[in-house]
This record gives sequence, structure tokens and C-alpha cells, in this order.
Amino acid sequence: MKKSLYIFLISLLIFSVGIYYLHLSWWLLLIPCLNFIFDLVFGAIYIQKNFYVDSVNNLQSSKQREICLTFDDGIHADLTPKVLDILKQKNVKAIFFLIGKNIIGNEAILKRMYDEGHQIGNHSYEHTFWFDMKSSNAMLEEIETTTQLINSIIGKQIALFRPPYGVTNPNLARAIKKSGLQSIGWSLRSFDTTAKSTTQLLTKLKLETKAQDIVLLHDRCEITVNALTEYIDFCQERGFTFVTLKS
Repeated sequence: MKKSLYIFLISLLIFSVGIYYLHLSWWLLLIPCLNFIFDLVFGAIYIQKNFYVDSVNNLQSSKQREICLTFDDGIHADLTPKVLDILKQKNVKAIFFLIGKNIIGNEAILKRMYDEGHQIGNHSYEHTFWFDMKSSNAMLEEIETTTQLINSIIGKQIALFRPPYGVTNPNLARAIKKSGLQSIGWSLRSFDTTAKSTTQLLTKLKLETKAQDIVLLHDRCEITVNALTEYIDFCQERGFTFVTLKS
């Protein structure tokens, strides 16, 4: 963000000097202003830009044929166990970013996740559309409530947080810093929440998967459950190893 601010201020100065001495229209000042606004919006909705928050968006490993599966929005009482069954059968470990309110009543599933070697992350407590409109303190309260709930069930401190929708802003940056958690993004978004068919989802994943990817999936989507076995087989046949993140 600092870089964009510096560029904006320098551009504003250059345009102002040019307008003053060349007698150009003051409307030209809209150019750096609009460009700066674009940077602010683009930086907020694309977590990979690390504009407001420094996130881990791909693996940083010396082993080139590694990828990481991540699942958002759980726990889903019916579908998450099916995902866990497949992962256990294929001997694959993944990261589950959990919504705090979804843990209530599904504590046994969370315990199973942890006992089977999967990594657990925080995905806020409510995951509402309005999360990014909240104050920094309200965001922090959601994050800490979910962290404490997870920690109390698995008996271990978690270290990872994924922002709802992958949207970031200055308030969230402050909340994440205070929480002590590491923000995690992704390099491959499956769009399994909007895919029209299992075939469509698999085609996208097979075409776009590359080494060092952090793959975004959702264990609340039946289409993901239906595609998961074939996707894992596809990756393993091509020499990919599934890993989680160091915490």
C-alpha cells in the first residue's frame, strides 16, 4: 500500500506542476486520483497482491512438485466427513479453514480432522457479507472467538487465518496483526461454489494445477466431494505430493 501511496503523491505533484505551468485543465488531476482508487479496490479484493496484508499465497518449498489442498467454510455436518474419508483413503493431508459458528455441534468432526493429521485454520466466526465493513476490534473479536474455540477442542494453538472471501483492508490488517495469526491466501481458486458440474470443476483444476499451488476448495460443496478422488488421483499420477504449511 505504501508504494501505491508514494506513486499517487508523486503523480499528483507532477500533474499539478504540469497543469500550473502548461495551463492544462485541472480535471487532469482525476487521472492519478482514479488510478489510486483503482489500486485500493484491486488490492482489497485480490489477496495475492499483498496490498493491505502480507499473505502466504503459494508454497515456498525447495521441493517443486508439492501442492497444498485447502478447504474453506466448514464444518458441514454431512459433507465434511465425506471429504475426510477421501483424504484418509488417499493418505492426503489438507488444511481446513473453519467458520467458528459451524463448529458448534460438530466438535467431534473437528477433533477427527486434527487427529487424522490435518491442519486447522481460522476463517472468522460468522463469515457474513458485512465482515469487511466491521471495525478492527469487531473483526478481532470474531477471529479470537474462533481461535479460542478451536484451541479448546484440539488442545493446540492454531496459527493460520484466511480472510472471508479473500478480501482485505486496513481494519483487517490491524486485526490480523493483533491476533498473531498468519494470513493465508491461494494461488489456484477452483470456483467450486459456482461450477455447474463435476466435469467442469475437474477440467479447470486439471488445466490449472501447477507446482507450489495452494488450492482453494470448499468442503461444504457436494460437487467438490464428487470431484475430489479423481482430482487427487490426477495429481498423484503426475508426481505431485500434498503438503500442509509450517506453523
